Amino acid sequence: MRFKYFSILLILVFCCNSCAEADNFKTLRLGHGLDVSHSVHKAMVKMGEDLEALSDGKLKLEIYPSQQLGTERQCLELLQIGSLDMTKVSVGVLENFAPKMKVLGLPFLFRGREHAFKVLDGPIGQQLLNDGEQYWLKGLGYYDAGSRSFYTKDKPVNTPEDLKGQKIRVMESVTAMDMVRGLGGSPTPISWGELYTALQQGVVDGAENNPPSFYLSRHYEVCKYYSLNEHTMLPDVLLASTQTWEKLTQEEQRWLKAAVEKSVVYQRELWLEAENEALEAVKKAGVEIIRPDKSLFADKIKDSFDKYKEDEVMYQLIKDIQATE
Repeated sequence: MRFKYFSILLILVFCCNSCAEADNFKTLRLGHGLDVSHSVHKAMVKMGEDLEALSDGKLKLEIYPSQQLGTERQCLELLQIGSLDMTKVSVGVLENFAPKMKVLGLPFLFRGREHAFKVLDGPIGQQLLNDGEQYWLKGLGYYDAGSRSFYTKDKPVNTPEDLKGQKIRVMESVTAMDMVRGLGGSPTPISWGELYTALQQGVVDGAENNPPSFYLSRHYEVCKYYSLNEHTMLPDVLLASTQTWEKLTQEEQRWLKAAVEKSVVYQRELWLEAENEALEAVKKAGVEIIRPDKSLFADKIKDSFDKYKEDEVMYQLIKDIQATE
């Protein structure tokens, strides 16, 4: 049934014609899976306002939030065939389409937020965005998605040993599955939209995500333990279809890039506020906030980088990221 629904949706979106043109303006369609209260959606709204202002109304943005046009994977597929203009996805999902992106999902790769931004906003981050073009995905920029940590229903996670036997929801990401498995848990890929029910019904014992996502998804209603081990710092990536990008004039491309840059700065400011508010809110709702010794988790999977030694390109990326000051 889900496949049938998506097939119909695909046809409808395709028939609506991506990058729709009116007599005197173009409209870019952007689909994503987040709630309208999320900082990323708010930044996209600002991007649309800035885009319209910069282009004097010649280029507009039409946003479809909350998986209206499908999951992150489905939106990427729509981009690849040119039936959707733009989307936002987590690096964890994007790595299935642009393999080099998986380097950003490696556990304890970044020393902190400042280090992550220097990598993402520098030549390494741009190189990874450019790499997606061979897969018909034009990388435009990185939104902050904070650090991901474990939250569970019945058992707090203080050390990696507490994950043993626990079914932990992960994205459809080999890197994420390897990480949870390496820490002793049982990784279980489930789509974001189905996770609340899966937690309620005991399909999984917990999940891992950043504070705003934990809060806005209302997963705190089911999971009463949140362990801030901050194992990964997976950014969100804003992408355009290469077919859409190539249809834009150079001036239109400049307008879009300028609007994206403004939205990235704005979103990162909103993110810090949202992160603090989310932690306070879930704490008030009865969630126990745990601050474990992160080194116990890092030591448990410290050899996770070694598996890439035979892949010269990936291993060099890891070394370059670690050497970034």
